[in-house]
Amino acid sequence: MTALTVALVLVVAAAGLLRWRRPAWYWLTFGVVLAMVRVLVRYGSVMDACGLTVPPSRWRLALARMTDRPAPGSRAPRILRLRPTRTGLVLRLRLRAGQDAFDVAAAADRLRHSFSMHGVNSREIRSGVVELRMTGYDVLKRVQMPAKTDSRPMRVPVALREDGSVHYRDYRAVPHALTLGATESGKSVYQRNLVAALAPMDVALVGIDCKQGVELFPLARRFSALADNPDTALELLESLVEHMAGVYQLIRAEQRITADVPDAEIAADIWDLAEAIRPVPIVVLVDEVAELALFASKEEEKRRDRIITALVRLAQLGRAAGIYLEICGQRFGSELGKGITMLRAQLTGRTAHRVNDETSANMAFGDISPDAVLAAIQIPAETRGLAIAGDSTGGWHRIRAPHTSLRQAVNICNRHAVRTPDVPALSEFRPTLGAAPVGAPAAESLPAPA
Repeated sequence: MTALTVALVLVVAAAGLLRWRRPAWYWLTFGVVLAMVRVLVRYGSVMDACGLTVPPSRWRLALARMTDRPAPGSRAPRILRLRPTRTGLVLRLRLRAGQDAFDVAAAADRLRHSFSMHGVNSREIRSGVVELRMTGYDVLKRVQMPAKTDSRPMRVPVALREDGSVHYRDYRAVPHALTLGATESGKSVYQRNLVAALAPMDVALVGIDCKQGVELFPLARRFSALADNPDTALELLESLVEHMAGVYQLIRAEQRITADVPDAEIAADIWDLAEAIRPVPIVVLVDEVAELALFASKEEEKRRDRIITALVRLAQLGRAAGIYLEICGQRFGSELGKGITMLRAQLTGRTAHRVNDETSANMAFGDISPDAVLAAIQIPAETRGLAIAGDSTGGWHRIRAPHTSLRQAVNICNRHAVRTPDVPALSEFRPTLGAAPVGAPAAESLPAPA
């Protein structure tokens, strides 16, 4: 056996081992080159087999007849760009006359099989231009977030999409969101990722955890206010409504609607205010909304109505005041009582982890995307953390958040505890902090932001 043969065998064995144990490493070392060659070589025949070609135009047929040449064949969409990524390939196509982006989207599964890729997702960039994002391996099996992400104020990365792109939670674009999921579906890990991503930012975190605080109170050093029972939650929510009214008065006072002020500078929300006077934005996390809506007596029913009324007001009016809602629960249907469907209508962002029945999936996506409902009920029990994320436009994606343990989330919150703002309206709900961990400043010495 020659040295060249031995080397070839070793390379093939290494490639096979990497593909089995470390698919991301295999893709970056061997897979990306092989996939690009495969796409370029097979492109014409694959497009023809998938029905994505158009017959030659009349002038080309006439020119062939005049010059006594063979009739030209059908033409496939023109390749504008083929770009490798850390998870797959991005193929940008210019459609021919008579073709539609829907035709390419409908053929995505056939393209996946023909190009031997793990997944193919299609989206229209602009009129006549379609982008195919192809993944070389299952990126959701072992989630690895990229080292660099496009984070901005109130826009944080929380998960990875099945096409390899990052899923962001953008509060300024989608102010309020609903997250559903059965027990052990990964809902808590998603919430931890959200808190960990928000911790380094200039934002006030407000938590309502009626499970006696077992989920959110370990992260208390980064929270400006916390409630662990419905009675405290009611007082906290009504204080937020009062704070919201005060913010609106500030915006009114600083609206700058004189004739010499350009339209773009007229203040309509907190982001139009000068940074020196801008109130800190607030993210309200409700861990289990059903605990706020259930009641067993007349007194509890009155409390429940006031809680839901406050939540609806915050959902309807909170965006301009910089108050954003993250509502989590196992179910969120009309059986929770009056006002629930009105609240759900205000929650633009929708995320559903594994659910126990189709009705629960309909609560999240039934009014925006039937396809997302079908995808949600097909999530297997063994893939904890896998979820369907959608919005009111009807678009949806499969996502999975990286696993973040409670200890990791606690460490991040403790590290950024000095960034916890002191909101006067919520001062009485500020969690009482115990002894500081080793290397962290003492609780009483934490400076309040200017």
